[in-house]
Amino acid sequence: MTGDDTVECFNCGRPNPAWAHVCRYCGVPLVAGNPAAAPAGPFPTDQRSLLSMGAAIGTIIAAVVLGVIFSNLNPTDPTVGVAASPTPRPSITVRPSASTVPEPTPTPQATPAPTPKLPGTLTFGTGRNRSTCEISGKTDTFGPGSVFAHTVTLGEAFGVDRLGEEVVRVKDGKETVVQSRDDGAVPAPPKGKVVCYAVGSDGLISSWGPGTYVMRIYRGEDKIAQATFKLTQ
Repeated sequence: MTGDDTVECFNCGRPNPAWAHVCRYCGVPLVAGNPAAAPAGPFPTDQRSLLSMGAAIGTIIAAVVLGVIFSNLNPTDPTVGVAASPTPRPSITVRPSASTVPEPTPTPQATPAPTPKLPGTLTFGTGRNRSTCEISGKTDTFGPGSVFAHTVTLGEAFGVDRLGEEVVRVKDGKETVVQSRDDGAVPAPPKGKVVCYAVGSDGLISSWGPGTYVMRIYRGEDKIAQATFKLTQ
């Protein structure tokens, strides 16, 4: 028997070497040189052929089962070679700002200059000590029958022999002069620092009338003291 001799498989019809006992394609046992032994039908019925086919089918089934098991053990989808889809970024929408009308810049108002502190002190009361000019019954309100006493104290010598007393009546924010500083000039000790005066309040009430008043003390042209008092009926 030469190498060119072949035997056709009675099951699949493919050629096999003459020395082969099993078909290399379908695994069915071959009977060399005895084609009459081939089964008449399309499927083999002999025991050896059935066993061979069963073994082949069992191998295929086992391979399928193992493939399913291994695929379940690693369920992660393959990502190698797959381009990752970019994560969408939220788009920023620029909205035009509402047009605003600029507010008018307020005109700065002039801040009134603070009133400078006067060097002297003016104190009112209903009595005085002539020698010390100490005021008793300190008050800023005077009615009929009382004494209107006041004292002027300066931190230095007066340096003049007369002080000017100006009195203005304040009503509705307006001032009305009821006694000018020239008419109200009073004597003062040039070397002294304290001077006091007293008059009856009845004459003031009858002349000026009830109301609120401001008395200002001047040394020459300089105002050295100021205070407010009231006259009542």
